[in-house]
Amino acid sequence: MHRNQAEVNIKYRKVNMSDLTLVNNSNFAAMAQAMGMGADIAVPKKQNNLARLKLDHKGIMGETTVGGKKKKVEVVAAGSYVLDRPNLEPVYATDVSIRLFNQRFMYKRYIQGNGDTKGKYVKTAGGFNCGKPSGWIEDYQSLPAETKTLLKSIKRVRVLFGEVTLKGAVNAKGEDLGTLESVPFIWEVDNKDAFKTLGAPIAQMAKQNRILPQHSITLGADEQSLPTGASYFLPTSTLELGSTIELTDADQALFADFNAWIDNYNEYIVKEFNGNAKAQPDAELAEIVEEFVDVEVE
Repeated sequence: MHRNQAEVNIKYRKVNMSDLTLVNNSNFAAMAQAMGMGADIAVPKKQNNLARLKLDHKGIMGETTVGGKKKKVEVVAAGSYVLDRPNLEPVYATDVSIRLFNQRFMYKRYIQGNGDTKGKYVKTAGGFNCGKPSGWIEDYQSLPAETKTLLKSIKRVRVLFGEVTLKGAVNAKGEDLGTLESVPFIWEVDNKDAFKTLGAPIAQMAKQNRILPQHSITLGADEQSLPTGASYFLPTSTLELGSTIELTDADQALFADFNAWIDNYNEYIVKEFNGNAKAQPDAELAEIVEEFVDVEVE
């Protein structure tokens, strides 16, 4: 797979142990590695400690009583952003801004269920790039029909990590929750158009020599029509370049937490890969692992 400079490979971070301090050290992963604790730390098979941000395309209908009669009303507007929080109810809002800290890339492919077997997503795991052939494909038309079908089923995903602020947030009943501010999140952007839209403010920051957390991005939603008469929504983004956010120690800690979270999943994928592939040359394994960014195991 070919990457441009904006696509940063995830690798294990090499930590200079002489630079680590026991006092006020926020990077547990680095300290644990330096202290030789890694062998005794169990890597969870599934970890949902990050809220997940996404667009809601359908909205939510509820009931209200008017003149003694029940009437259907839209309590959550279609095109709202939804934040799925672990162990808490989801929240919805249309006034949303994000502040990014990390960006990664992966592939994912949906495998259709059959009978009692449920459908599932494979996310750059269980095979090499979800079965996608490696390298540049010079003649797409010459590929077998099965390979073309496979390639069409694989989505390239932009994975964003950051903080989200939702103003005028409501729950699924439409009840007001006020403002939720600076909630850590992960967002898997897999729509082709949305992939480009969310890449634009990142590229703009790069041109200005700004790093991700220095600016916030205001999100919106643009309704798109389908030939069937149905509709869906695409995200819109506005980069707030007018004001620069001063970075704090808390930002440094959050950045380290995101990286540790990603490293944790990379470690899990390595272990799963080793279990499936058995003996694998170290050089080849390292090359394949660099393609992995499995941020949720389903």
